[in-house]
Amino acid sequence: MELRHLRYFAAVAKHLSFTAAAESLGVAQPPLSQQIRDLEEEIGTALFERTTRRVALTRAGQDFHIQVIGILERAAEAAERARAIGAGTAGIINVGLTGSMLAGPLGPAIRDFAQVYPRVDLRIHERSPDRQIAMLKAGQTDVSFLRSPPQDADLVRVRAWSETVQVVLPRGHRLARRRLRLLDLRDERFVFLRMSDSLFAKYLWDCCVEAGFIPTITHQAVEAASLTSLVAAGLGIALIPEHVARLAHPDVVYRPLAGPRIRADVFALWTATKAPLIRNFVDLVRDSQKTVD
Repeated sequence: MELRHLRYFAAVAKHLSFTAAAESLGVAQPPLSQQIRDLEEEIGTALFERTTRRVALTRAGQDFHIQVIGILERAAEAAERARAIGAGTAGIINVGLTGSMLAGPLGPAIRDFAQVYPRVDLRIHERSPDRQIAMLKAGQTDVSFLRSPPQDADLVRVRAWSETVQVVLPRGHRLARRRLRLLDLRDERFVFLRMSDSLFAKYLWDCCVEAGFIPTITHQAVEAASLTSLVAAGLGIALIPEHVARLAHPDVVYRPLAGPRIRADVFALWTATKAPLIRNFVDLVRDSQKTVD
């Protein structure tokens, strides 16, 4: 039994005429009649009562008609959804990120994406940077947003938005009112992103070394947003992305750094097999930067 048989049956049941059904389907009447006979033979019972004057559904045909209409509707819905997924307007997106990403364009972009693509189910997975890469490669997430991501030939890599780094200090700190260069921080204690799972943390470390000093690290955290709380508690100073610095805290001050700009650009990474839907999402994230900035 094929969908073609069900469509032919539904047409005859609608028109109660083989001639009219054949015209609506754009087929000849003899093949249509043969297809209905084949269907009845496969099912093992008559679906239509035929006389020289009329065609009518049998009791079995009436019940079968109800079931067939449901099947055809579900088949049409499945086909339409498949087309939408192929066009990138429906489906599921599992997004890997750290919570601090939501302080930038990503938060508004997720809101806007839900409005533009209501048939997409977007699910957020907060994970450390190294865990994000593992989940992405295992197919547990579809796209990740990372600072200083690794180069990987298996992943598409696109800059989602640009950021610089600022320094956050306790309010009242002796450097809080100065114009600062990175080297001015050489004698300070730092709270840092966790070096073991963040290439961005290693990049910040390298920036300090290139500036002429090795940072003294007292505490490490997974989330950039957590660093602000550690600074507020008097545990050190921190280097954080500028969008995270917008999450104001009454006990700290944020200062830009003079000299060569330290980058905190965010990249979107995904596998090429999921490109249509992910590309639509990433494009919207990139457009949302204009609104946030």
